[in-house]
Amino acid sequence: MRTTVGIVGAGPAGLLLARLLHNAGIDSVVLESRDRPYVEQRQRAGILEQGTVDVLRAAGVGARMDREGLPHDGIELRFDRRRHRVDFPALTGGRRVMVYAQTEVCKDLIAAQLADGGPLLFEAEALAVEGAETDRPRVRFRHGGREDVLDCDYVVGCDGFWGVARKAVPAALSRTYERTYPFGWLGILADVAPSHDELVYARGERGFALLSMRSPSVTRAYLQVPADTDAADWSDDGIWDELDRRLEVDDPHWRLARGPVTSKSVTPMRSYVHEPMRHGRLFLAGDAAHIVPPTGAKGLNLAVGDVVTFARALIARRDTGDATLLDTYSETCLRRVWQAERFSYAMTTMLHRAPDATAFDDKIQLARLDRLTSARAAETDLAEAYTGFPL
Repeated sequence: MRTTVGIVGAGPAGLLLARLLHNAGIDSVVLESRDRPYVEQRQRAGILEQGTVDVLRAAGVGARMDREGLPHDGIELRFDRRRHRVDFPALTGGRRVMVYAQTEVCKDLIAAQLADGGPLLFEAEALAVEGAETDRPRVRFRHGGREDVLDCDYVVGCDGFWGVARKAVPAALSRTYERTYPFGWLGILADVAPSHDELVYARGERGFALLSMRSPSVTRAYLQVPADTDAADWSDDGIWDELDRRLEVDDPHWRLARGPVTSKSVTPMRSYVHEPMRHGRLFLAGDAAHIVPPTGAKGLNLAVGDVVTFARALIARRDTGDATLLDTYSETCLRRVWQAERFSYAMTTMLHRAPDATAFDDKIQLARLDRLTSARAAETDLAEAYTGFPL
């Protein structure tokens, strides 16, 4: 099998890249180790930055998002029993975010790819990326019970942290930067209308809580828990009771709506960056190159930034013969990646209470939140970062 761009992984990054390349008249093949139902059902991110929304619309896959997604003009911060709303459009010149689950983004992209795009092979396990240093890299994969080879001009690894793409970068050339946090998020989905029309980030003595949503009838919520927590140890009533405590404010009119919990799981918290994001004709994108704690809602959006950068670079190479943008892919992406890592780290350390936190640490967190909610410059920095760094 032969193609211009071999894409390993059919998450939102790989699928969006295939769509961008198709629209530009560049052929690709997408290899995905899981089956289609798994890809369309795995719960991940749900907040799309303004730039991601714009890219999906421009790629021709934004119609359902615009019908069913929930535009948000801000978030609410809660601390010290106080409430403060951050108004995104007022601080950013009109930018906002969209609540639209990754599962739905993938469904839209899969439907478009199968309708008129290049090959999208499910249950096609990538075994290795070979020859990245040559002008004919290839991907060995297993599909339908037999091994095959995909010969490419370029390979883009969108196969996540545990995939094979990053392993093809020689260890001697790799640099990794990592921080593991001593807590995780216990997350639930519940069949109940959200208790607030925007996301609520709460910092308290008992730890962090986040009130979010997936639709007008489905609540998504999170609690900070120890990293080794088993979700099964928490009863549904226990989760709602703890959310009530952590979201409590001096407002007699606000109430937390409860409903049947349909799923619960624990998400670990870590920051990770692999440099470089390019080796020869192998390009890393998304979780294959970087991971952020979910506090800043950056994971999916960073992946979108990566594949937009690659698509623009390859189109420029084809149209002008100039490979500068391809050659600088890693540096271009990493500037955005590290800004997202900075923001996600700042949000995480400002809102979560570490197990060994001292009274001094608590006061510093409250001082940071007080500064954020009383100084327009600080609030603007948060709003600009949350709604998205330029693509």
